[in-house]
Amino acid sequence: MYIPRFNVMDDPDDIRAFVEAVGSAELVTIGSDGTPVATLLPVLWSADGGTVIAHMALANDHWRQIGEGARCLAIVAGPQAYISPSWYAAKAEHGRVVPTWNYSAVHLTGTVRVHDDPAWVRDAVTRLTDHHEHPREQPWAVTDAPETYIAKNLKAIVGLELTVERVEAKAKLSQNRSDADRAGVVAGLRAEGGDPAVADAMDD
Repeated sequence: MYIPRFNVMDDPDDIRAFVEAVGSAELVTIGSDGTPVATLLPVLWSADGGTVIAHMALANDHWRQIGEGARCLAIVAGPQAYISPSWYAAKAEHGRVVPTWNYSAVHLTGTVRVHDDPAWVRDAVTRLTDHHEHPREQPWAVTDAPETYIAKNLKAIVGLELTVERVEAKAKLSQNRSDADRAGVVAGLRAEGGDPAVADAMDD
């Protein structure tokens, strides 16, 4: 990932919070014919940062193209928005402004392994479910559904385990602009229906 120094995210806690807030990633691997293949998946990053678990539909041919120890890239994409040069204070000052695109993203690079063991897949689904259900007042659990129903659904998916070797994180949020320009972008995003999450991230 290309990361100018003023766009780098280097706080491990911030990066983890970002990945948890998004909760999904585009898993990209290379097929046997050399063509990139991607699937958007719910993901859960381990506490030590070493692994990511996910699951994929059995009917999705992507997993069949993943060989043992296959290289992979998991792209966790956050809020993004078009930035109009009209929002910059600099437009009125000298006019030397152009459009851009603000966004945040984390790239997790490493290897991926497919798991079809029912116990492993059940554990992965349970952990993913518990993670997302935990904040709810009455969390749903995998054990709430009939066992035969869960067993049937587990047969329709495979598990994925990513071993993370490199973490790259970028927040392109107009950090290279003046305070006045950034304030103009935030105001423009809020006034013209841009993604409010981008404006919130810029405010932070």
